[in-house]
Amino acid sequence: MIRGGKGILFVVSAPSGAGKTTLLRRVVSRLPGVSLSISCTTRAPRPGEQEGVDYFFISRAEFIDMMREDRFIEWAQVHGDLYGTPRSNLERLQQGEDLILEIDTQGARKIREELKDGVLIFILPPSLEVLEERLRSRGGDSEEAIQARLQNAQKELDQMTWYDYIVVNREIEEATKELASIIIAERCRTARVLKA
Repeated sequence: MIRGGKGILFVVSAPSGAGKTTLLRRVVSRLPGVSLSISCTTRAPRPGEQEGVDYFFISRAEFIDMMREDRFIEWAQVHGDLYGTPRSNLERLQQGEDLILEIDTQGARKIREELKDGVLIFILPPSLEVLEERLRSRGGDSEEAIQARLQNAQKELDQMTWYDYIVVNREIEEATKELASIIIAERCRTARVLKA
């Protein structure tokens, strides 16, 4: 039978400041049938972020209630804040829509364990120096927060070997094309096209 039915789950991780959010927005605007999953977080919005577009910004108490009710497919604590992917977001897969989860390496491991057919993609900055420059240029973070993100970045980079794909974000247009190519190639896999 020709592919119809279930969409493909893409899990994208990257160190903070690697440019994954910009990259993913560009890919979603260019490829029909793929959307971003909106996660919940307990952190405060950064300048320009919008409720329900970038994240659902909720209180720690609300987040803990959702955890107790098993309403997250995955959740993690990152830089002291909680992030989680609501299970309800996965309903789009059943409607044939491809879905991108933008999550950290902890969450990606949980997804890999629970949903074996997810495609994991790691966005790699060209260097740690470029990453630091990007973190500083976006503003809003204290020096302490930037240093914590850089330390965490090294731990995340150590995890990239178990991802299915790596895209190096040297230049945004090139990286956008590479990420879009991965999504298109996965849609064309024989096993997906001929899935009964």
